[in-house]
Amino acid sequence: YAMLLSLIFLIVLVAAVVGFVFRHEIKTNFESNLNLALRDYNVTADRHSEAVDTIQRTLHCCGVQNYSDWERTEYFTQRGIPRSCCKSQDDCSEEDLKDVRRAKSKVFVDGCFFLVTSTMESKMSVVAGISFGIACFQLVGIVLACCLSQYITNNQYEMV
Repeated sequence: YAMLLSLIFLIVLVAAVVGFVFRHEIKTNFESNLNLALRDYNVTADRHSEAVDTIQRTLHCCGVQNYSDWERTEYFTQRGIPRSCCKSQDDCSEEDLKDVRRAKSKVFVDGCFFLVTSTMESKMSVVAGISFGIACFQLVGIVLACCLSQYITNNQYEMV
């Protein structure tokens, strides 16, 4: 049991170190994937398009760096900026979404990349604290399992 807990502890420790060391690569990958999702955005509501809509609605953002990122997409030439960028669904017409200058007052202007990364970084202290607490419980479990094993081994050869 102590060996199993030690193995799990080491795996979690290695994952945390790798995540910390490669955090810049993770950000770069996220940004490129978000750009790809915008480029391939479509009306058929595939998984990537739904993810983009959810991010934009939840974080009140639009595009990767800002709302004008949509100008470079095929979707924009057909339909304009997606409705998930609208500040108010009632006040967002299709004509407004096809004109970037008019859309500026109707849609969220901030990009999603900065908002997602800043939200993740602000929550990292909570994640680190919870992980540290779990690691402490694992270490206590390892020590207690070793003590129990030692106790069992010592009492095995005792005269009855």
